Amino acid sequence: MQTLLFLCHRIPYPPNKGDKIRSFNFLKKLSTRYKVILAAFVDDPADMKYRKDIEQYCQEVYLKEIDPKVRKLCSLKGFLSGEALSVAFYRDKEMFDWLKSVAQRETLSVAWVFSSTMAQYLPALKPSPAQVVIDYVDVDSEKWLAYSEKHKWPLSYIYGREGKKLLDFEVDMAERADHGIFVTHDEAQLFKQLAPTVADKIGHVENGVDIDYFDPQLNYENPYPSKQKVLVFTGAMDYWANEEAVSWFVQNVLPLIQQQEPDAHFYIVGARPSAAVNKLAQQHQVHVTGSVVDIRPYLAHAVTAVTPLRVARGVQNKVLEAMAMAKPVVATQGAIEGIRATASLRNLVADKPSEFADKVVSLLQGDNAEQFGTEGRQLVVDTYSWSSCLQPLEQILD
Repeated sequence: MQTLLFLCHRIPYPPNKGDKIRSFNFLKKLSTRYKVILAAFVDDPADMKYRKDIEQYCQEVYLKEIDPKVRKLCSLKGFLSGEALSVAFYRDKEMFDWLKSVAQRETLSVAWVFSSTMAQYLPALKPSPAQVVIDYVDVDSEKWLAYSEKHKWPLSYIYGREGKKLLDFEVDMAERADHGIFVTHDEAQLFKQLAPTVADKIGHVENGVDIDYFDPQLNYENPYPSKQKVLVFTGAMDYWANEEAVSWFVQNVLPLIQQQEPDAHFYIVGARPSAAVNKLAQQHQVHVTGSVVDIRPYLAHAVTAVTPLRVARGVQNKVLEAMAMAKPVVATQGAIEGIRATASLRNLVADKPSEFADKVVSLLQGDNAEQFGTEGRQLVVDTYSWSSCLQPLEQILD
């Protein structure tokens, strides 16, 4: 069995947030074909306890714990070196030295790089692997440019600079790789337009859902008080795009909903809520749960999921998971853009506050909520199971 080096910016376990869900399922699939050597950073000390969980898929595991606050200060060196701050954030001499030693003692058939910032370690691999694949997931440089439009100076400048510098890095790394993949066809096409010189190397592999885990037929204890008509948002709540989304919803949409449905309660379910998110709990019938052991009960017993993201890239796992749980999802166009939803499910898409509120109220009043939920579940089963989504990996590796 050949050896594959899996480079990851964050330990791919537990699969409880977007990037970890994707990286874990890729790692799990690749481990059936290769002896895997994993090298990853750990930015949450609590994740170190999952080492044994990940070792069952790997021949060897190297985990380097980092302090995000310290790394943010270190990343400022990027201003002096003229590079993207996110690249400087993940630069680590110990990681470089360890990877150098691995390349000298192992014959690496494949280097699988998860997240473009980890591609900076490719020069450490001498001799070079026979094949290099970079999973960009999203066009991150475009995300930073979008952030710059949503913030005032000096953040607008910092984010704009990051977008431009990171694109230069992404293109440079694509030229060194054999394949570059993104999470959707649209993301791949966008990168091809931004980097036409490497267009022939670019493809996409979609995200999936564990349809057996997210099964609406299982019994889940109701986490909500009775008589509440619950709207739920799930996601990591220290992520700015999620924070901005729920803030916009609470300020602009929820009051319109509660004018017609006074019993409507909004639950924000996700780990590490920022100070701004916690402050939203002061608003009428808004609840911030923080980290929960299992998000499925919160989806199962809600009337509908809402995904009011106004800055979004690629596929939103939160949308697929809610659909898998047979819940209707009212979403902005950006939140559902990467998903091949049916025309019927796209009837729940709205960007204006009044339209968004009207669609939620309609579901709270029972208009086709069950039908939308059933249709969403069927879409996920037919199109977004992991076994189906990961099939293109074989073609890439062959």
